[in-house]
Amino acid sequence: MRIKDFRIHSIAMADPPLRSSYGLHQPYALRNVVELESEDGVVGIAETYGGEEPATALEALREHVLGTDPWRLLGDLMPMVESGASGMDRSQTHHVPGENPLDADARTYSAMETACLDLIGKSLEVPVCDLIGGRVRDAVNFSAYPFYKHAGGGGEGDDLRSDEYGEALSPEQLVAQVRQMFDQYGFCDVKFKGGVLDPEIEIETIKQLRQELGPDVPLRIDPNCAWSVDTSVKVGLALAEELSNGGYLEDPTASLEGMAEVRKRLLAEGVDTPLASNVSVTSFGDLPEAVRLDAVQVVLCDHHYWGGMRQVQRLAKTCQTFGLGLSMHSNSHLGISLLAMSHVAAATPHLTYACDTHYPWQTERDEIAMGGCVPIEDGQVVIPDAGGLGVELDHDQLERGKELYEKIPYRKRDDAAEMQKYVDPNWKRLLPRW
Repeated sequence: MRIKDFRIHSIAMADPPLRSSYGLHQPYALRNVVELESEDGVVGIAETYGGEEPATALEALREHVLGTDPWRLLGDLMPMVESGASGMDRSQTHHVPGENPLDADARTYSAMETACLDLIGKSLEVPVCDLIGGRVRDAVNFSAYPFYKHAGGGGEGDDLRSDEYGEALSPEQLVAQVRQMFDQYGFCDVKFKGGVLDPEIEIETIKQLRQELGPDVPLRIDPNCAWSVDTSVKVGLALAEELSNGGYLEDPTASLEGMAEVRKRLLAEGVDTPLASNVSVTSFGDLPEAVRLDAVQVVLCDHHYWGGMRQVQRLAKTCQTFGLGLSMHSNSHLGISLLAMSHVAAATPHLTYACDTHYPWQTERDEIAMGGCVPIEDGQVVIPDAGGLGVELDHDQLERGKELYEKIPYRKRDDAAEMQKYVDPNWKRLLPRW
């Protein structure tokens, strides 16, 4: 089996005005879609971070891809994740996911790996999760992922979208948003994006979520390093009960040293809330220090920037060895990424928390998977029976996304610029802000 064609498609999709410590989401999120076509006419696909730089990095591999056996290609490209800067410290503290130059090679490799595995799986009529070692679950649990947000459903001009969830800039509005997600998708867990409003308001938001959903629903909060060590400890103490049942406090402050100090001070007060990270720990090179300092008890994996599905499986075994939990990070994405996330989760035994997903924030109008949105029912994605990822591209929808990309001015994610445009012209990301 040889690869006869390699196609890269840059697309755009509407994104609501969601808030985080990085700023405000732009009205469109960008994705790149990869197609690898074999001599037999089988096409493997992948979805990854969008914009010009990721597309250029993928294009640079063309001469290595065409005419190559996809089984061999994955090994030939492995130095992209095993050596150089992208193999060691890749902190995302000051970079929004997808815009960190130090993990660019790993992101590029991951897209190629996913497309190759999909191509191989389709050719053999074997699902990707079984191809990479065998599934341990047929359905994967995902969490509701609520955000503080401004009014609006994303898009702009004559492409404005309906605002399904409405404004959420208060605890009461955020609770209503979560209830809506629970009712629609059957979620059983909550991962709440904080670091936006005064910590006292965010504490109150979690407390109201606990009151609304009951003590059996795991609650997690992620302020993306917006807090000082003192504020992180204050929040950890205030929410000790609310985060105690399957919850965690994710990246409350910057750096492994800061996380370690938060952990030590909480333990001294008798609070054993796990600290999680997808910012301080983003590569295998970060793990020794994280373990030595007891700074992180839960790692959030993401095959998009950890270097692919098999790297996530290695990460899971390493975490299990050192007694660390494993969850899964998410960025704005469509159904191809959701299925790729689900396949690696299905084939990873040591996955100890429900996965994050932004998928409910995207609309079927932008979906490029044939058949429309991938179903999330009872908070789960069921692994398709078909080979590979179990889905084909809807080329009409793909062309629509490409046309949209060509019309809009955005070529990379810049949450700070959007804050300056619509909220405060002098806004800058400050760490810590509180």
